[in-house]
Amino acid sequence: MGTPEFAVYPLKALLDSGKQIVAVVTVPDKPVGRGQKVRFSPVKEFALENKLPLLQPTNLKDDAFIETLRAFGADLQIVVAFRMLPEAVWNMPRLGTVNLHASLLPQYRGAAPINRAIIDGETRTGVTTFRLKHEIDTGDILLQQSVDILPTDNAGSLHDKLAAIGSKLVVETVEAIENNSVQPVVQPTDCMLKSAPKIFKDDCRLDFSKTCLQLHNTVRGLAPYPTAWFEYNGLLIKVFETDYEQTDHSFEFGRIVSDNKTYAKVAVADGFLYLKNLQLAGKRRMNIGDLLLGHKF
Repeated sequence: MGTPEFAVYPLKALLDSGKQIVAVVTVPDKPVGRGQKVRFSPVKEFALENKLPLLQPTNLKDDAFIETLRAFGADLQIVVAFRMLPEAVWNMPRLGTVNLHASLLPQYRGAAPINRAIIDGETRTGVTTFRLKHEIDTGDILLQQSVDILPTDNAGSLHDKLAAIGSKLVVETVEAIENNSVQPVVQPTDCMLKSAPKIFKDDCRLDFSKTCLQLHNTVRGLAPYPTAWFEYNGLLIKVFETDYEQTDHSFEFGRIVSDNKTYAKVAVADGFLYLKNLQLAGKRRMNIGDLLLGHKF
């Protein structure tokens, strides 16, 4: 059960390892963009390519869906980046339901663990498989694998790292359950927990009263999607890549300083945020040197 590209990796890994996928469940098709063209989820596209039985319920509590699902007789359900399941669904298989989450639980429970870890300046994260239960991301941990967050990583590159190690972890988890060689561990509750709530457009707006490092990490954590942004003279500017310089200055926060040839930097709380890769509203994404050929600050 899954929707985005992140869920395709473990689905492919399970197939490649010889596991029998009796069915795939994903979201209904929906129209997107100005032309309202119907787009399939990445999981649906993969299922169709591999001729896997496919379900796209609009209501996970619907009796007809639940009966259809039960008829497949699955021993185990794997959930990756899907919707919240009712107990009638996650409690159905004889071996239960396993979820893959893109953090080292109990840290960063929620919808945006990859983004939030980078935004918070973390240097390490990972993936966790766990048993589903009522409260989101709180079930007993099965296996975990950690990975470094490099200074050069953004949400896109970290997504790909975690998808790769997560797919292997899912196969390891399924085989451990098959062999009865994994002991579930209750998630600790005696530590300071950082959460990973869903990210909305206003969360992506850059606040130039923050420090260089906070802003730089925010850009990294939102690139390439959903993308950090700010407004300048009424123009919305998306920011995909930055660098920074910590220094004293006398400029007001948000003031753009530029030679209008090679660089543009924004005055922030403790220095300057260098704008390296941008996209002006209605234009293509560009490196700052190319952008300054046609746009002056």
